[in-house]
Amino acid sequence: MSLLLALLIGVVFGTGIAVSGMINPAKVLNFFDIAGTWDPSLAFVMGGALAVTFVGYRLVWREGRPLFAERFFLPTTKDIDAQLIGGSAVFGVGWGIAGFCPGGSIPALGTGIADVYLFVFALIAGLLLAHFAKTFGQLKTA
Repeated sequence: MSLLLALLIGVVFGTGIAVSGMINPAKVLNFFDIAGTWDPSLAFVMGGALAVTFVGYRLVWREGRPLFAERFFLPTTKDIDAQLIGGSAVFGVGWGIAGFCPGGSIPALGTGIADVYLFVFALIAGLLLAHFAKTFGQLKTA
């Protein structure tokens, strides 16, 4: 049941990304072009997402526990370290260069544009590379 719910949530997210036009990298890149062809629509999409999330979290916390788990799984650390800052910077630079973020690139696969497939391939390769680098680092220090 939880897998079906995850699929449904993904479809709703993907539909929202597609309807808002955020699968178009030019629309995203124009948001970052403040001095040129600035397009504020991404800010409105983010604002709408934050409003829905704010209300959603209020409703979920009121229940005391998730529907499909025994407890909430929340981050235990609140440290702002070099790894967090570096990862955020890489994400932002990649988003600014490519016009895609990982979440928006998956629904964009439906467009059939080769650049989207290249981006998703590079995304998966980067994730695997990071995983192997982390695994190798743990083996080396053990």
